[in-house]
Amino acid sequence: MSMEITFPGGAAVNATYRGFTISTDQPEEAGGKNEAPSPFEVFLASLGACAGYFALRFCQQRGLSTEGFSLSMDWERDPQTHRMTRVKLTFHLPEGFPEKYKGAILRAAEQCSVKRTIQNPPEFEMVTV
Repeated sequence: MSMEITFPGGAAVNATYRGFTISTDQPEEAGGKNEAPSPFEVFLASLGACAGYFALRFCQQRGLSTEGFSLSMDWERDPQTHRMTRVKLTFHLPEGFPEKYKGAILRAAEQCSVKRTIQNPPEFEMVTV
């Protein structure tokens, strides 16, 4: 698998894969124009969206209503290393969501491949050509 990373100007960086381009930029205080989310913000969004996808599919496969269903995500960072130390996903379930599925929807969201990759990180290799 391959993704193309390009640099359209300033602090902006684009990632293109499967015909889609994800644009990123940096906040002004980091030298950017703040015209797109930062790469770290895209990473956070991918984590929330991935968990949300698995929870959504859980509901859809069981014919459960998803009206009013949402997730919110909070995180903490170490002020010295700037690394995340804690991520909390809160599932705001639709009214009348069956009690018997509350634990199961969390287990479904645990299947998120982004989360699982963080928990068991790949080997990284960087080369120049």
